[in-house]
Amino acid sequence: MNKFTLPVRFAVALTTSLIAYFLILSLFDLHTNPFFSLFNGVITGFAIFEAIRYRRLETGKDYNYAIGFSAGLITGFISTILFTIFMSVYATEVDPNFLNELFTEYANHYDIGIATFSFIVLLMGLATTVVLTLSFMQLFKNRLK
Repeated sequence: MNKFTLPVRFAVALTTSLIAYFLILSLFDLHTNPFFSLFNGVITGFAIFEAIRYRRLETGKDYNYAIGFSAGLITGFISTILFTIFMSVYATEVDPNFLNELFTEYANHYDIGIATFSFIVLLMGLATTVVLTLSFMQLFKNRLK
């Protein structure tokens, strides 16, 4: 199997899960509470863990650290880019008041536009991906015996 197929499948599943979770929160008007975004890390962690685990099972004895690490990074990076695009579209087209509601504490002090918001979402996703991939690789760093 192509080395990008598995991570892309997990990235699409991860993005879909994050979007569904966000939309469910928005149904209950909880999407502006930053506390609930902590669960995004759990969803992301599960997808990255499974991508690395499946890649390890798929490659068998040829598995090494670089193969697992790249599977986790590709999964997280693709998902982060797709989720950032979704959040940008949501904040500009679906709910234009979303940023005002989200940043009510900072609205008087900072001018946070859609570009800054998108950059923050992208940076948080990439950082989460790197940290989780490095963490999970400690579990999967040894070859299969």
